[in-house]
Amino acid sequence: MSHEDHELKDDQAPGWDAIDAQMQRIYGDQEPKHYGTLIPYMLGGQDPLDGISAYVQVEPVPHWHFVTYGFSELYEKESEDTAYSGYGFELTFRLLKGPEESEPPAWALNLLQNMGRYVFGSGNVFRSGDYMDANSPIALEHDTQLTALAFIDDPDLPEITTPNGKVSFLQMVGITHDELESMQAWNTTGVLREAAESGKLPLYVTDLSRPSLLSDPQLSENIQLGAARDGSSTGFLFVDQLDWQEQKALFRGTMYTLVIGAKQASVISKVLPGRLLKGSPLTLSSSECRVTFRPGEDFGVDVQEDGMDLILNEEAVRELSARLEPVAQEFKLSACKGLTVKIVRTLIRDQDGQIVETIG
Repeated sequence: MSHEDHELKDDQAPGWDAIDAQMQRIYGDQEPKHYGTLIPYMLGGQDPLDGISAYVQVEPVPHWHFVTYGFSELYEKESEDTAYSGYGFELTFRLLKGPEESEPPAWALNLLQNMGRYVFGSGNVFRSGDYMDANSPIALEHDTQLTALAFIDDPDLPEITTPNGKVSFLQMVGITHDELESMQAWNTTGVLREAAESGKLPLYVTDLSRPSLLSDPQLSENIQLGAARDGSSTGFLFVDQLDWQEQKALFRGTMYTLVIGAKQASVISKVLPGRLLKGSPLTLSSSECRVTFRPGEDFGVDVQEDGMDLILNEEAVRELSARLEPVAQEFKLSACKGLTVKIVRTLIRDQDGQIVETIG
């Protein structure tokens, strides 16, 4: 990407102008640092977004306020959906600014372009309340605990209507692994709002050096209370390691074994009670199979073509939740006769396939 002027954009860019108008409303005459894409993505360029602007904001903490140009339709209307412009959103990102920084860090621009590659490549769109596990630090060259991203409406930028349709501004927020699990056990917006109201995450600014929000006992308690009150909004968990086996025994009837990876054990233990004790199911899904936990009066197993349903009562939910730890082990549940749960080691590999961490 090159640092360049606004001059390169098309004269007829009503979508672009609409975004500029919103930023001008907040920042007045401040000239942003603008990073335009020289070779368009459609012509084989590497960067899918047409541009990224970065503004300097001093309150409530000094930070860079990034905004993207390209998830929405910047020029003429091309999609058939008249209600929304393009994917219907642009991303923003607020990053703590160092006192000596005159240019925003390159990794942040790359991260935003990577989000563009993901959306353009998969067709999956982001919405407020979504999260994404990066499985590694969001800034690879930095010592940071932030290994995932959450998305929430930018507090300064309401949804706008442009000549090409509606555009919302979704702010990307760097989060830790345990914060991600708390969002799965409750919901993303609840955790972020509690953090902002406590003063620990002003305007959802990403600070690479911060500790986990859950290290604050009061905030941690508030988040747990919210999850206990509302239950979990996570109906599906996509897991890498998942399997089940059925064995028919002559005198003991049919026995079942549920196999899950150690990496997923702790998040399942947090989400399970927040779903089943509120009367909602939880589905685990891998590329190979599906297991759905459903609330019921008595333990039961319903085997289907595409997977298995496990019916658990309250006692079984609490017992399973308490026993699920990221440790390789095998155990039976007193509330579920005929079910064995097997937790197997998870091997985390880097891009070259080398094992960098073993869980369990």
